[in-house]
Amino acid sequence: MKRENQEIMASSPFQRKKDADLVADQVGIPCLIAEPALITYRSIGVGIFGMGARSLGMPLEKIALFMNSSQVSGKGQFLQAMQLTFREGAFAPYRVIGFASLVAWFLQYSVMGAAFQTFDHSLSKLFSVKPVYYGNELMQPRTRHDEEHTSPDYRMKSTIKSVLSPIMSAALETKVSNRAEVQRFFGKQQFAAIENGLKTIGLQRMAGPAFTPCMMRNLIMCQTTFILTPTTYAIYFPQEKKNKSSLFWYGLGMNIFVGNVAAITQQALWGRSLDYLAKHGQIRYSEVIREGLEKEGIRAFFTVPRWFSRVLMNCPVQGCLPYFYNEVLPLGEYTYLSAIKMFIYQPFLEEVETLQEKRREEVETT
Repeated sequence: MKRENQEIMASSPFQRKKDADLVADQVGIPCLIAEPALITYRSIGVGIFGMGARSLGMPLEKIALFMNSSQVSGKGQFLQAMQLTFREGAFAPYRVIGFASLVAWFLQYSVMGAAFQTFDHSLSKLFSVKPVYYGNELMQPRTRHDEEHTSPDYRMKSTIKSVLSPIMSAALETKVSNRAEVQRFFGKQQFAAIENGLKTIGLQRMAGPAFTPCMMRNLIMCQTTFILTPTTYAIYFPQEKKNKSSLFWYGLGMNIFVGNVAAITQQALWGRSLDYLAKHGQIRYSEVIREGLEKEGIRAFFTVPRWFSRVLMNCPVQGCLPYFYNEVLPLGEYTYLSAIKMFIYQPFLEEVETLQEKRREEVETT
């Protein structure tokens, strides 16, 4: 019994090294090189995954955009949104995808991944707390040793870190993605006309209209994907039922019934704000909310069909992201770091050793 407890303690995420340190030790390169290299690897992987999934799911995104705007109302909203989406043909939704959208999707997801990892690791070091659960850590059992990390002081610092990390990463992600999303909402020509009328410059133009509700939506989804899903799964999910399949369905469920329930209100506010912008040439959020509540009540910002359309658009990407991030990406980390070692680290080390040898010879000759 004692031996079993020692084995459990050794496998605890608080006792053993981080996944990045373990892979670095296996490959044989310093952790100072492995950690930023793995952040880059994970960010590029998430970016490619997001770009591909969002491109394929563009019709679902257009349906969701129309569903969460003021262009549909009354009965049969989902049917109205479908008619608006395909009114110019079956491939009409894909025509709004430009190079800017592809770049924005890649940057949106890669920046989200890189930003969250960077902020999470930096704040964890600042507050002397653990980073969020990742990879194999989700499957490890909880032990008595974990009680050391449940003190009020530790919990307060960990909570502050868990609040700040998604806020900062969501702000950066929205800065990258919002303008392209607005372009897809209006279409290229209408958006260009509206943007010229706004006469915005610099960072404000890069951010795009209706930035605030877009950031709030991204914050909710970032919090759900990178904080709530892995943390609650690691701590509260029954240990005997933990496996790749349960993580996939758990992440999907958290996305559908937690993240999207809250995010749909901000998606609706974003769509209505853009409709208001098209009519009035500016956005006043208080007026947008007031008009929506006067016309449709709370249904202006949340209905089951709006939620369903958001789920259809979002689940293929965001719902599968926790599984992809924690189970698929780690499969290539060893190969990636081995390539870093072979083509970058070892040649650099050999060059440094050669230079040092030459300096020693010069010193000896003098």
